[in-house]
Amino acid sequence: MRSAARAAWVLFLGHVSPLAAQTWNAPAALTLVRRATERRLEAQADGSLSSYRTQAHGFVFFLAQVGEGLAEPPRLVKADELRVEVYWRAPDRSKQVILGWRDGAFLPTDINYHRDHLGIVTNNFGNVIRIGEGDEVRDVPHPLSPAGLTAYDYALGDSLAIRTAAGRTVVREVQVRPRSFARPLVVGTLYLDVATAQLVRFRFSFTPPAYLDKQLEDISIVLENALYEQRYWLPYRQEVEIRRRTRWLDFPARGIIRGRWEIEGYDLNVPLPDGLFAGPAIGGLARPRPADSTWNTPLAEALAGVASPVNKQDMDALRVEVERIAGARALSGLPSRRLAAGSLSDLVHVNRVQGLTLGFGAVARLGASRVQLRPSVAYGTSDHRLMGELRVSAGLGGTEVSLSAARRVADFSDLPVVSPVVNSLAAQEGGADYGDYVLLHTALAGARHRLSGRTTLAISAGVEESRSVAVRATPATGSYRPNPALGSGSYGVTRIELERASGGIAVRQDLQGRLAVEGGNGPTDYVRATAEGRWLTVLGSHQLVTRAYLGAGTGGLPPHRSFAIGGRGTLVGEPFRAYGGREVALAQVEWRFELPVPALPLGSFASTGRTMTVAPFLAAGAAGGPIDGLPWGRSDGVRPVAGLALEWFMRLIRVEAGVGLRDGGFGVTVDVNRDWWGLL
Repeated sequence: MRSAARAAWVLFLGHVSPLAAQTWNAPAALTLVRRATERRLEAQADGSLSSYRTQAHGFVFFLAQVGEGLAEPPRLVKADELRVEVYWRAPDRSKQVILGWRDGAFLPTDINYHRDHLGIVTNNFGNVIRIGEGDEVRDVPHPLSPAGLTAYDYALGDSLAIRTAAGRTVVREVQVRPRSFARPLVVGTLYLDVATAQLVRFRFSFTPPAYLDKQLEDISIVLENALYEQRYWLPYRQEVEIRRRTRWLDFPARGIIRGRWEIEGYDLNVPLPDGLFAGPAIGGLARPRPADSTWNTPLAEALAGVASPVNKQDMDALRVEVERIAGARALSGLPSRRLAAGSLSDLVHVNRVQGLTLGFGAVARLGASRVQLRPSVAYGTSDHRLMGELRVSAGLGGTEVSLSAARRVADFSDLPVVSPVVNSLAAQEGGADYGDYVLLHTALAGARHRLSGRTTLAISAGVEESRSVAVRATPATGSYRPNPALGSGSYGVTRIELERASGGIAVRQDLQGRLAVEGGNGPTDYVRATAEGRWLTVLGSHQLVTRAYLGAGTGGLPPHRSFAIGGRGTLVGEPFRAYGGREVALAQVEWRFELPVPALPLGSFASTGRTMTVAPFLAAGAAGGPIDGLPWGRSDGVRPVAGLALEWFMRLIRVEAGVGLRDGGFGVTVDVNRDWWGLL
């Protein structure tokens, strides 16, 4: 048995030549692609590499992404870690055996994976691409196959210098797009060794007709090869992301399967008996083994070790890349026309100014383009107002432009303090409504551009009219407090926002936040600026979470753009929204650790979880610059609060208790974890 030379991972050192104006099917591009196609065919008959044996170590994650615009990073629902023995023999026989498999559930789920999600791609898919055992994608021609040469357009991109164990190698980008987007084909980028025309890297997605499962939104794949014995480019690293959504309803909830694999330890040209390849292509363990003691580290620690590569947002960058190649053509596999709802509360909610409010929406894509129309309507049964919005958006690569006109009733505050579903229940049954509402008429034009996988820049401008609304509903018990007069008239407004999203799952340090500047002219001229951030640090098995929010406005700040803090959601233990005006500062430091608790079964695939998160916290806030006529005013200095939070049922339920350290006030809140408010 001969050891394979250890290959250095492909490291991009710099661009040798800049990308010229894109020219499809230029002679140089077609010549290189034909060489690469011929090289793949020759490799099948090349007797110098007859077989190999290697080991693959991988993680398969099931993630849930929720919230308006699906802009927040996904949450981990389930994680599987696998060890797989891989065998390959020329020309195209392969076998994989799962030797180790463990999993952990972080939210209730009964997800089952296709068997090929639990292994690697051994031959860059061969001449046709199949995913999900043919249930998700079947028999799509590879761009470097004989059939692919007549199905795709090709364009040369940059030349890249890379470093391998054999020295420097020049790799050429080749962008690939279908000649007909009505066929099941791929869109992406090939990276070819200029000297040998071998495939080094392949990043791609698919056209909508390729998706056989009608709930598939898209599939993104990255295959990385490394050079062994100075001549064989063999699998080194692979990632796949499969995103699903409901086909009939555009709803801010997405399920994601994300696989990440590293392959190393090749033994080349080893004898492999015919019997080894009998049976299914991926054999071995049929299910996870929770009691397996052969793993070197706990699963949580292993997840932390791969968090950085998993959270590189590389798949987001890949989607931008393929969308740019596809131009204005839509690549989503979902139907072009669906019903739509931004959250459960868009369908039905209760507040004191509208009463029971019913609504629905829709989304329609124009042909195969990335132009979308999103109309929505809602009706309040107590105030008898008809609300609605029409939004038209168009996407190109990482940029989206939009036009919108809306009439809506909204809480004035930037800081959400309660989940919408809990607020509806509390308002209807007990007269406790935690919103302060304003009627808005808006007409806006905007653009949003992704600067990187985590950072986006947004700008919008238009006209906004605000009107005061009064209490119109009656609760089942108790009574509603008055709604403050927040109407301010008509303003021309311009807003600029810079946002950095969370780093994702299992990170040990993470900074996310948003900076926003807004200017308005109307009855008064004003400037308003806000900054908010969240800093997470892992200390051993504990977490330290710091949150901060700063807001300030000039003297002409209208009432509906003012700030308010206190009580639920901000300073538990202080009176609700007692402090506010044109300036506000709020900060909280929370120390989080887990304690074991009995797990209560909830059916065949869920339980309440074996741990409870305990989080003592300190918070403080201050506000000034009161505005006449509003119920919130100066805080008279800093208002400190000490409290304790408990998160239970796999962190879905959060209970907070706090004491105001200046006046001794006490408060308790029970709600769904804030991570899920965007869905509710």
